Amino acid sequence: MSSRVQQLAKRGLIHPPPWLPSNVHYEVITGSFAYGVSTDVSDEDIYGFCIPQKEEIFPHLRGEIQGFGRQKNRFDQYIQHHVDDPEARKQYDLTIFNIVKFFSLCMENNPNMVDVLFVPANCVLYSSAVGQMVRDRRHIFLHKGSWPKFKGYSFSQAHKMRNASVKAASFKSLVAKFGLSEDTKPSDVEAEIARRDLAKG
Repeated sequence: MSSRVQQLAKRGLIHPPPWLPSNVHYEVITGSFAYGVSTDVSDEDIYGFCIPQKEEIFPHLRGEIQGFGRQKNRFDQYIQHHVDDPEARKQYDLTIFNIVKFFSLCMENNPNMVDVLFVPANCVLYSSAVGQMVRDRRHIFLHKGSWPKFKGYSFSQAHKMRNASVKAASFKSLVAKFGLSEDTKPSDVEAEIARRDLAKG
């Protein structure tokens, strides 16, 4: 069994660093698919981690001394949005972390990373022996610091939802005011307002 990244790279749909596809150790579906609220047009969000070449994790092996001279850019993560897979009729958003960055974010109890570790088993797309070892011991990342992190995340999401509902109400009133179709997009409303303003001037 191969990872989704490996499958997509093999078919030429993505072009990650050459070493990456065979070094992915954990991949899961998150977002709307994981919570059962996806629609026909939802992207499939895939998160995971890889183990890069040892020189990336231990840069002294390639002659770098931290704090001296020019430091090379290190691999933190591979991100690719809106990857179309015509065969599966899906679109993917991929984020694969260097295991070091992944662990750092997990130790900080980053809500998205905790989500990656605790998705239901049916959302795990791929897991090597290393990936399974991490998943089996996922509870050791949790600590009291998760409370303020999750509280802040929850408040920010609630704030976004309130703003979105206010924007939706404003949009509906504009559609009604200008006698536009219910299928109208926000950009169409802006264009129509601009056109009418120009006609007045």
